[in-house]
Amino acid sequence: MLHWSLVFLVVAIIAAILGFGGIAGSAAGIAKILFFVFLVIWVLSFIMKKT
Repeated sequence: MLHWSLVFLVVAIIAAILGFGGIAGSAAGIAKILFFVFLVIWVLSFIMKKT
């Protein structure tokens, strides 16, 4: 999931450089959501492994 977050971040950066604001905003939003989902899953798995 972290991989896809980075892919969408790169797509957002490239789209922003080329001037596609809507696509860049959407890709950045998706990257942000995927990163936070990854972070929550990672924390939960870390907590579950401890117990």
